[in-house]
Formats: sequence, C-alpha cells, structure tokens
Amino acid sequence: MPRPILATIDTEAMSHNLRTVIGRLRQDAPGSVPFVWAVIKARGYGHGIEAALEGFSEADGLAMLDLEEAVRCRELGWTGPLLLLEGFFEPDDLDTLVRYRIGAAVHCAEQLDMLATSPVARQVDVFVKLNTGMHRLGFQPDEFRAAYDRALVLQAGGVLGQLGAMTHFARADDDPDVTLAQIECFRRVTDGLSGPVSLCNSAATLTPGLASGIAGDTQWVRPGICLYGASPFADRSADSFGLRPAMTLSAQLIGVHRVPAGESVGYGHAFRAPHEMRVGIVACGYADGYPRHAATGTPVTVAGVDTRLVGRVSMDMLAVDLDPVPEASVGAPVVLWGAGGPSVDEVAAACGTIGYELLTAVTSRVPRRILPIPA
Repeated sequence: MPRPILATIDTEAMSHNLRTVIGRLRQDAPGSVPFVWAVIKARGYGHGIEAALEGFSEADGLAMLDLEEAVRCRELGWTGPLLLLEGFFEPDDLDTLVRYRIGAAVHCAEQLDMLATSPVARQVDVFVKLNTGMHRLGFQPDEFRAAYDRALVLQAGGVLGQLGAMTHFARADDDPDVTLAQIECFRRVTDGLSGPVSLCNSAATLTPGLASGIAGDTQWVRPGICLYGASPFADRSADSFGLRPAMTLSAQLIGVHRVPAGESVGYGHAFRAPHEMRVGIVACGYADGYPRHAATGTPVTVAGVDTRLVGRVSMDMLAVDLDPVPEASVGAPVVLWGAGGPSVDEVAAACGTIGYELLTAVTSRVPRRILPIPA
C-alpha cells in the first residue's frame, strides 16, 4: 500500500484564478485588457506542466524558464505564444526556439551576439529587457537603446520576428512608490519605441491602476503565484482576491499516543508537553517538501479541526497536537495546506518564508493527483 501522502492539483481552481485575474483587469481597464502570460516556471510552481496547461488553457501565452518545459508545452498541444523569461543560454538553443516557435527575453549583449551569428535564428520573437531597478537581469537604462537598436537591425534582417520591451518589478508587493519609479524609468527609456511591452507580475497585476496606467502598443501582464491560489502580498490573503488554492497537500495520521506532562516530542526534544496530551504522527516530513524549520504552532488541520504542529519536523514524519481533536485516530485525514486546511500562505508565514517556496519544494516522491476541469 502506498504511503498516505498526496498533493492534489485542482485545475478547475487554476482556471478560476485565471478568470478572476482577467476579470479584475477588465474592471480596472474596460476596453483595454492586457494580454496574459500565465507563468508556469518551476514545473508550474510545483503543480506540474500538464496541470498548468489544462488550468491555463484560456491564457494568451505561457511563460517559463526552462527550454525543456517550453518544448513539453508544444508536445502537449499548446499552440499559443511561449516566452522564456531568462532567454536562451547558448547558440544551440536557438535551433529549438525556431523549431518550436518559442520566444525569449533578451537581457544581455551576449544573447544579441548569439542571435547575430547563428545560422539558424529566424523570426525569433523577443522582448528586450530593461533593468529599471531590480538589478538582476536586463540592460542598464543608458545601455538599453543601443541594445534595442541592435535588435531592430536583426529584425530588419529577418532574424527576429516580433520585438518588444519588458522589465520586472522589485517591490510591487509592498512599495508602490518604488514601482511607480520603475514604471517612469521604463516610460522614459522606451519612449517612442513601438511593439509590445510586459511589466506586471502578480502583485502589480492585482493592484488597481498599475496595468491600466502602462502605455504600449500591446501590453502583456505576467501573473504567476496568484494563478495558483496564493497571495503575493504579506498583508492580503488570496481569498480576499477571490482566489482558490490549486494545490492541497494532505496526509494521514499513522500513529497516535499520549505524552505525559513534562515529556518531550521528536528530535532534540524541541517541544515539551505542558500537560498530558494526545499527539498524532503524520506521514509527511522535509523529504516530502514540508519545511524542516516549521516551528511548534504552525497550523495544521486534522479531521477538519484546526490544530498545530508540535516539535521538530523529521525527514518522513511530523507531530501534531490532538487535544483539539479528541476523536482523531490512526487513518484520520490531515491537511498540511490547501482546500480544507490552512492556506499555503498561512503555513509559510508561520515558517518565516513565502508560499512560492513551499509550493515549488514539494518533492517528486509525493504522488500527484490532477483533478481535471469538469466537462
């Protein structure tokens, strides 16, 4: 019998979240709704490429990092635009981009060099990336126009197809002034250029006025985490935006016992029972992707009742307080996060991290069950 742990992927929730984001964009900017790249990097934020394609079938395009993931999208039947957010890494990649009609970000001179010298590069769609203050990838403001001019020459020579500009926001989740300064930098540097633009991540897409206030021939937003039912904001829940969790990590109790007052639980005796209490052992640990640094008090739901983690997370197991669930016994269902339990953001906050990390950290040894969208 398989170990009782499961990650259930709800593609209907993913589709709902996409429609919710599009609805908010329509409300924010009637008549000028941006196109949507559904970001599916890191195996669809841990949900799987197959699930992402079903859940985001109504997206205008898909954006990812790995060339293999882009190729897989084509193999699974995706015919819309694809965008590699870090672009390509070596000249041999360009043959695959052309063959599978994959677009790419261009963020450095070396990528332009590869395009210029490759005998196979033909009609590759690109977004030239501007560094507006993230200081990660992209041309500096004083370098951007020269880089874009090089791209225009390549476009005129038939190497590039559609040509646009993009940037990435550093603090759209917590500092609107910084974001507005980045937008102003983008406007100033790209003034007069034609072609599509792409700026907004999840936080910016969900912030009224940002997407509608960005000018461009065609605007593409790039929502990621919000499409999976988690929030990009520390102070606003996904539920407050009408988003639903797409992943539910669940397990079962595989042991139940009493711990005498003063006795301790787990490695390092990190938790000492303040009184005699019932403790349940759950078939989930850090080798499954549950954070080892989760502390006593991290929320867990057992048999539909909210309770807490106690003690240190082990490789394959963790312990929970069963005093609030007096009837719980071996086999009782446990929700670590997702539908019917705490949100992934609540668990992440208790662990001092973010939902992105937890969703992408669920390991391959955890079986996935993909719930298809009902016909």
